[in-house]
Amino acid sequence: MSLMFNEKRTGDVMAQQLVDWGVDHIYGMPGDSINELIDDLRKRQKDISFVQVRHEEVGALAAASYAKLTGKLGVCLSIAGPGAVHLMNGLYDAKADKAPVLALVGQVHSDEVGTEAFQEINLERMFDDVAVYNKRAETEAQLPDLLDQAIREAYAHSGVAVLIVPDDLFDKKQKGDVRLTSRGYYKPDMVPKTVHMMEAKELIDQSEKPLILAGKGTVDARDELINFAEAIKSPIVLSLLAKGIIPDNHPYCLGQHGQIGTKPAYHAVKETDLLILIGTQFPYRDFLPDHVKAIQIDYRPENLGKYYPIEMGLAGDAKETLTALTKLIKPVEERAYLNEYQEKMNNWRVAIQEEKRSTDDPLHAPQVMYELEKHMQPGAVISGDVGNVTVWLTRFLPLVDQKFIISGWLATMGSGLPGAIAAQQAYPDKQVIGVAGDGGFTMVMHDFVTAVKYDLPIKMIILNNSKIGMIKYEQEQMGHVNYMTNLGDMDFAKFAEACGGEGYRIESYEELGPKMEQAFVSKKPVIIDVVIEDQAPLPGHIDYQSAVNFSKYIVKNFFETGSLDLPDMKKAIKRLT
Repeated sequence: MSLMFNEKRTGDVMAQQLVDWGVDHIYGMPGDSINELIDDLRKRQKDISFVQVRHEEVGALAAASYAKLTGKLGVCLSIAGPGAVHLMNGLYDAKADKAPVLALVGQVHSDEVGTEAFQEINLERMFDDVAVYNKRAETEAQLPDLLDQAIREAYAHSGVAVLIVPDDLFDKKQKGDVRLTSRGYYKPDMVPKTVHMMEAKELIDQSEKPLILAGKGTVDARDELINFAEAIKSPIVLSLLAKGIIPDNHPYCLGQHGQIGTKPAYHAVKETDLLILIGTQFPYRDFLPDHVKAIQIDYRPENLGKYYPIEMGLAGDAKETLTALTKLIKPVEERAYLNEYQEKMNNWRVAIQEEKRSTDDPLHAPQVMYELEKHMQPGAVISGDVGNVTVWLTRFLPLVDQKFIISGWLATMGSGLPGAIAAQQAYPDKQVIGVAGDGGFTMVMHDFVTAVKYDLPIKMIILNNSKIGMIKYEQEQMGHVNYMTNLGDMDFAKFAEACGGEGYRIESYEELGPKMEQAFVSKKPVIIDVVIEDQAPLPGHIDYQSAVNFSKYIVKNFFETGSLDLPDMKKAIKRLT
């Protein structure tokens, strides 16, 4: 398409392109190699909000979280050199979780590129692994086309597009009649071949113990997933990223799988005679069955059979494929395998409720999840951090229609706060709750002031045990004595107040209910600092080798320190085979 720019600044033209693509906010920091574009964004404040973060890592993590939540393009921005380096963790999170993100990265002036100028690094080489699209503009005439293509590639490949621009190019004028590539991304429909669908139907008909393992690829196919499960009478196990896609207490749901999962899910997966993988690239091979027939549904053909040997691959969108497959299948009236695991899951939920409803001191994380459940609103967004907190959230906080985000494949600590900031930007009228451990939160805590600055009424719950708890447990599980897992004590409530927000420190069960109530009534950004006792995040199922290694740790620790660090043996025994 041809546009007359009438000598417009290139930065102004690019700002308009972003608006045309539906971008309404950008995360970043101004600086000397991006300031020309910053001035163009200043003039377009009504169209594009610039969210000034305190660290570019938070900007990139927020952009990734926004894309995961909405499916829309997340956009972040940085200067050359150190700012660009800071983006990398968030961009790798977007890459790992297949989120469309655009990074606009400044560079030294055009005539200085390649001269080892101040703050110059080889950005193209640095971004090469993380990006599906990675280009540096050499002239202003290229930029409109490059920007359109970058965004198109980010959407097409569900990944990171990086556009590197020497700052002087933003100031240069677009002359006369400029040829632009067209804007817009047209997502194709993909439906499996009929012959493949019929073969999948035969496998399902022959199965006596089918089991569905569903991932985030089913996010837009909630009803279709449930209808399919009901038709074939199959339990549903969810990956971490799929938490919340169907209600956690749905009668067909066995919860999550793997280290964070439930005991019924573990045994149902091991016992199945047909594994049906839908919209997931579940990576933990040790938690999947051996020598079992499998069907996989994925809209990317290259993913079929990538992590598990399958009998049949259905290349197609989960929503359309499940609809068509359900129509082909003769509904099953009753299945003993499903009934057995529904009963086991009900027993598991009763045991979990007993743990959550404890009134004992010192406080433990499950008690906090139970109190949070009382204040969590329909449609809320929960942004989880990585570590022990992941276990407490997935296992003890049942979701009904709430959205859940986390750093899944990269599993980077520090994702909870940026995710909450992005969620409140995406859904200003919804309740947003972040939940982090003290280890993860302190990695990015400086950006709580960003929530304060922009009046984002997020509620950040910190499970504060003064430890890197997951690493402590991993060392113990390996049979090692703990080393360098203790953190210093900190009062995060006072920190919240110093930032201009509200803070509530909870140190006993008696304080838990009243202070949580106060915190959730507030319209301001809040930190709820809950001091909890260190507690091992025991797996839903404990195998023999893990038990042996943990015993080694107990013995070593006793002889080296003279203390006995015992887990809750009652819970541990329940989770043994």
